[in-house]
Amino acid sequence: MKIDIDQLTEEELIELNHRIVERLKIIESFHVHNEMMEFTPGEKVSFDPPGKGRQIGTLVKFNKKTVTVITESGQKWNVSPHLLSKLKKVKSKKGKSSKVVKLYE
Repeated sequence: MKIDIDQLTEEELIELNHRIVERLKIIESFHVHNEMMEFTPGEKVSFDPPGKGRQIGTLVKFNKKTVTVITESGQKWNVSPHLLSKLKKVKSKKGKSSKVVKLYE
């Protein structure tokens, strides 16, 4: 599709720019929402922040553009969902008790 903008006035170009930016924000929001829906609160995830080692934690909350993760060390991170990886569940051997950690807000 070819759009001829050479005949538009400055005001028309500014208005077009605003409409394009708004449309791109909507599209980005849709993509972020779809990425978030791959996860559920309470799920174990990992991510690799710059300058730090791999962080493992529990997804606790969905935000507008990020998700909140509480790491095993108790740190709170807001992470873009495209940076997260799911952790596979490993079944424990019979007779072994599992640790249950209760999270409070």
